Amino acid sequence: MKKYKVAVVGATGAVGREMIKMLESRNFPVESIKFLASERSVGKKLLFNGKEYPVELLTHDGGKGVDIAIYSAGGDVSKEFAPSFAKDGCFVIDNSSAWRMDKDVPLVVPEVNPGDLKKDKKIIANPNCSTIQMVVALKPLHDEAKIKRVIVSTYQAVSGAGQKGINELDAQVKAWAKGEPIPAASKFQYQIAFNLIPQIDVFADYDYTKEELKMTNETKKIMGDDNILVSATCVRVPVFRAHSESVWIETEKPITPEKAKELLSKADGIELIDDIANKKYPTPLYAENKQTTYVGRIRKDISIKDDKALTFWVVSDNLLKGAALNAVQIAEALVKNGLV
Repeated sequence: MKKYKVAVVGATGAVGREMIKMLESRNFPVESIKFLASERSVGKKLLFNGKEYPVELLTHDGGKGVDIAIYSAGGDVSKEFAPSFAKDGCFVIDNSSAWRMDKDVPLVVPEVNPGDLKKDKKIIANPNCSTIQMVVALKPLHDEAKIKRVIVSTYQAVSGAGQKGINELDAQVKAWAKGEPIPAASKFQYQIAFNLIPQIDVFADYDYTKEELKMTNETKKIMGDDNILVSATCVRVPVFRAHSESVWIETEKPITPEKAKELLSKADGIELIDDIANKKYPTPLYAENKQTTYVGRIRKDISIKDDKALTFWVVSDNLLKGAALNAVQIAEALVKNGLV
């Protein structure tokens, strides 16, 4: 099997470390690997397949001789360095929001739109975590009955805000358990322990947050259908890892819950957990550290007379399928399709 020269940019961050784990656990055909980051991380050592590698400084020459670079270093870094890597012939798979809505950059979820990958499109955007898991579930239903409208409410883990989000929830819960004053919020707008915050990112057009608008715009692009109507409410919840979503869809053609279950049970990347008689449905704790998108609670919308509306529940690990795993799967798709 042909092997590839790989770089991980932002390797020392939470998602960067998960990307390294995914490359290892999925046995990606790596010939050589290097880890790149900012000056403050240079010299740190990271393990890959049992061998230590020093973290190197990210420069504009970092893509020379590299086949695939997976970025998780933030939008500003990606905007500055990704074009240099691409110019040197390196495929860049970027986890930030910097390139997602660029008309010349594919926005890819491999179970949904692998055909958007092209040999001459060197920069590839990894979608928003909450969008990824939703479109994985939407795709088989859209193919069957054509989705007209989506209304989604998300329940997003604090790890979506990075290590600082994890630390803030951890500190607040520990203080409460000791009977000590709960530390004031710094990463989030309000105390997150024992609370819900209906704001992720800043407010933007029509009083939607940027996170909510990402779900609207990215879903249309990934699904290849600008006519799909999407309205999202994104909520931060006191869960460490794995996002959950309550999704409502309206379809052009009738589709029953039974048919939806049949389609989803056969779909790539999905596991159906829907046995309400035995109280079986997916939860974020169950999805933690797993590479699957879980779907359950599939039911007909009883407020609509025909069979053209369904409601269901989707759960996935936001650091894996919502970030690192999807990025590595894009790299796998490049290899599988002979593009690299």
